[in-house]
Amino acid sequence: MLKVEVKKGSISEVDVEAVVNPANSLGYMGGGVAGYLKRVGGKEIEEEAIRKAPIPIGKPILTGAGKLPFKAIIHSPTMEEPAMRTDQERVRKAVRGALELADKEGFTSIAFPGMGTGVGGLSKSLCAKIMVEEVKNFKPKNLKKVVFVDIDEEMVLEWKKLLE
Repeated sequence: MLKVEVKKGSISEVDVEAVVNPANSLGYMGGGVAGYLKRVGGKEIEEEAIRKAPIPIGKPILTGAGKLPFKAIIHSPTMEEPAMRTDQERVRKAVRGALELADKEGFTSIAFPGMGTGVGGLSKSLCAKIMVEEVKNFKPKNLKKVVFVDIDEEMVLEWKKLLE
């Protein structure tokens, strides 16, 4: 059974082996969490993601973490192009794909921000529901801990409500 934690704060400061970037299929890291990870981790993260693009939804890729203290960043697209609207099925595939890749790579801990809530346009309550369902239904071999982390108070409260 996966241990699930919820934290309010920066994804760059979570004690995990890998973090999930709710990416686009082209690998560009412009705004939101992606832009933040690029600013603090270095542009080499985006350059590697673009080299490995296109990234199909549900089939995430790994890149190095640049200056960030993680083994890797899991780029799991919730949309095909930057700043596109997304939907429930894409978010579901993105979360499941990130869990599967982390487990396959032997990671024991990963962190997710809210997926699909920014430019993706989905409500925080719906995204929290999808994310919690996918984590609860996942049967890991290696993964032991998932951290849901966000600077957005509403996102954090939605996760907490579902996990209590």
